Amino acid sequence: MEKFVLIMAGGVGSRFWPRSRKKLPKQLLNIFGQNSMIQDTVERLKGFVDEKNILIITNKVQKALIEEQLPNLPKENVIAEPIGRNTAPCVALAASIISNKSKDAVFVTLPADHLINPKQDFHSALNIGCEFAYESKGLVTFGIKPTRPDTGYGYINFEKNEAKKGINKVIKFVEKPNLEKANEYLASGDYLWNSGMFIWRADVILDEIKNHLNAIYNGIEKLDTTKIDHEFYQKLDEVYPTLDNISIDYGIMEKSDKVYCVQGDFNWSDVGSWETVFELTEKSENNNALVGDVYTDSSNDNYVYNPNKFTALIGIENTVVIDTNDALLVCSRDKVQDVKKVVDYLNEKNKKDLV
Repeated sequence: MEKFVLIMAGGVGSRFWPRSRKKLPKQLLNIFGQNSMIQDTVERLKGFVDEKNILIITNKVQKALIEEQLPNLPKENVIAEPIGRNTAPCVALAASIISNKSKDAVFVTLPADHLINPKQDFHSALNIGCEFAYESKGLVTFGIKPTRPDTGYGYINFEKNEAKKGINKVIKFVEKPNLEKANEYLASGDYLWNSGMFIWRADVILDEIKNHLNAIYNGIEKLDTTKIDHEFYQKLDEVYPTLDNISIDYGIMEKSDKVYCVQGDFNWSDVGSWETVFELTEKSENNNALVGDVYTDSSNDNYVYNPNKFTALIGIENTVVIDTNDALLVCSRDKVQDVKKVVDYLNEKNKKDLV
């Protein structure tokens, strides 16, 4: 068994406007600390996999910046999609490339922008999943034990009896529930949060794609993925836009009969909004999370990001304030999911410089 990792890094992070833009999206920002989220993701993999076995699939706009942020990664390991086609074509392309590197390949599939710790516990779960995926030819997903009735995540319903130590068979995936359902799932103990992280053998996931998403499989088969060069990209530009726009969750995981889960015994967040950032950021007095030179008076439970100029809050509560060179966001904390509406508006008005 040879271990690889695919990092999916093509998103634009519209819920993180105005900091996240097409040219500099969420995964390339230093939301927490000095490193960007993708740098933290790669750093977290040290000790689990060699950097030469890490593959990143992104887009043409972000490729050069990712290479700049990750100088130790071979440049041919950063693949630029010509157009976004959701996660199933992305996984199919990676599986084809990886299977040409090793006939015994198992690869972990991760988003670029999750927050996970401690690293050792993450590695333990990865190793359990890799061994099972290799031996059983099963498709493995990571479930996170819910700590609250969250309506922002999909859920995994699993069998209580372990298929192997640390591994449970998946009964079904369920979409983001309402609060009543989320409370039921939490109380039952039979449900995990769906983390969007997976492990599979390269040959096995290719077979699954061939069986369930044959058009995508046939498209990827037209590519010579043994060498990532100019000819490869020419053919990719021709083939990729014709592939079905579908997620690996819907296209494969919800249809396959050999899906299992590892319960992630580590701290995890998909960092899905400014509210999540507020929750994960160290607070000052009055429960404010402040980045920059900020004065507060009779203000509490706010998140402020304004590193470039002085900010004063007086009588402000439960508010997100994000200031950049060309845009300012002021948003109630309970409305942060609607930030992407601003991006939709800017696109409609053709204000491309702000997107």
